[in-house]
Amino acid sequence: MDLPVGYAFRAPTRHDVDAVAALLAADQRASGFSPALDGSFVEGAWRRPGFDRRVDAWVVTHEADGVVGYGQVRREEPDVVGSWGVVDPDHRGRGIGSSLLDRIETRAAALLAGMPDARFRHSITATDAAAETMLRTRRLLPIRHFWHMQIDLPRGIESTASPDGIVIRGVDPVDDIEAIYAVLVKAFAEDPDYHPEPFERWAEGHVTSPNYDPTLWLVATDYGTIVATATGSAGNDGWVDSLAVLASHRGRGIGHTLLRRSFAGFAGRGLRRVLLNVDAENVTGATGVYERAGMRIVNRWDLWERRPH
Repeated sequence: MDLPVGYAFRAPTRHDVDAVAALLAADQRASGFSPALDGSFVEGAWRRPGFDRRVDAWVVTHEADGVVGYGQVRREEPDVVGSWGVVDPDHRGRGIGSSLLDRIETRAAALLAGMPDARFRHSITATDAAAETMLRTRRLLPIRHFWHMQIDLPRGIESTASPDGIVIRGVDPVDDIEAIYAVLVKAFAEDPDYHPEPFERWAEGHVTSPNYDPTLWLVATDYGTIVATATGSAGNDGWVDSLAVLASHRGRGIGHTLLRRSFAGFAGRGLRRVLLNVDAENVTGATGVYERAGMRIVNRWDLWERRPH
């Protein structure tokens, strides 16, 4: 589908970060949610291993209003490509979203060529009825529902005492990194849709992130063995990127303690809110842990998928 007169495609440049972030914020507000994503999120997406914004992303520009649309695609697993896109609410209903999705699907097909079990995925803000209709027309179906959760930090926040026998500490970014990865893999193994990246790619993705800061990571140890971890990053806001507790150590308050320690660390940096992303149907009960720690839902988004016939 061609763009309307007055609009054009081009590859994004690093100078478009704020414009794309503004589109995300406008999209979330239009859906009735609080903006939870900013330029740090966009920069992080562009720095992920295997992503090349020159061929994997597009901005839509308007002759008078500048950047009014954005879309991107990335191979997430050998046979899975993930994508997302956003259009300025003031420019919707003109076929821009369909044009973006045409480009996304063409690039996805090239990335998935020769894969018999190829899966194409696309993320949208929940409650976006027009986007839902567009995806259903293209034979995608919703498969997962996610929440962004947030806590507003007071000026002073107290951390929680460690459970008996458990030591909470910071990390050594060299000596601890493989053990942290192993805990994440084991803790999320119960999720049938979790497919861990190889260690080298996972580590590279964190190190190349513009917000990578291992001083915001924590581990919980039991007799010196790492049994849980909370990884974090900070831009304009604090983010708990992952929270994982081995099944053998759940139910002892370790996750809650890691969260509260993380919150205290972010508050010490002068940050006023912390967010995280969670599967609304998380099988480990993580959403309850986050709610008990004082977090609330501020945004909802859905993952849609099309599988081969």
